[in-house]
Amino acid sequence: MGALVVYESVFGNTRQVAGAIAAGLAEHCRVRLEEVEHAPCTCEGVDLLVVGGPTHVHVTEPPRTRMAPTEQSEDELVSTGEQLQDWMLALPDGNGLPTAAFDTRIHRPEWLTGSAAHGIIRRLRRKGYATLDQESFLVDEEDGVLDRGELDRARAWGRELAVALLPHDAPAGPIRVT
Repeated sequence: MGALVVYESVFGNTRQVAGAIAAGLAEHCRVRLEEVEHAPCTCEGVDLLVVGGPTHVHVTEPPRTRMAPTEQSEDELVSTGEQLQDWMLALPDGNGLPTAAFDTRIHRPEWLTGSAAHGIIRRLRRKGYATLDQESFLVDEEDGVLDRGELDRARAWGRELAVALLPHDAPAGPIRVT
């Protein structure tokens, strides 16, 4: 089984979460982790597609809001090329390929912050991808870093996604490379 994890990240939180998800998946399957600018626009050899990005203005980051984070910080941005929504538009029909979506958002009620994962799932469903799960990982509004335990939770979620897709007769432990 093979998984592809594609992410867009502004300040690095989403990149960290994507890495933790990939690590959890890697306990049970082959994983390719790609920043959206370098992600393939094909799902050949992929049994699970996991897509994630930061939540800005209730959704995945549209072009008009990409400048807002730049104005908020002097830090170098992680994703500066192609955006997640453009990459998803270029994807071929999903033919029922299982997909999961995640986002990072400030630690406030979802009705207030929105969720990029919802938008990701909506776009992928329109292209024929099947929804397996979606999850939000929380960032402290004051210091802009992931809440304590979120990377452990992301790794566990990645593990759960892989196990959900494993054949029932597959070994439960990590894959051994020979």
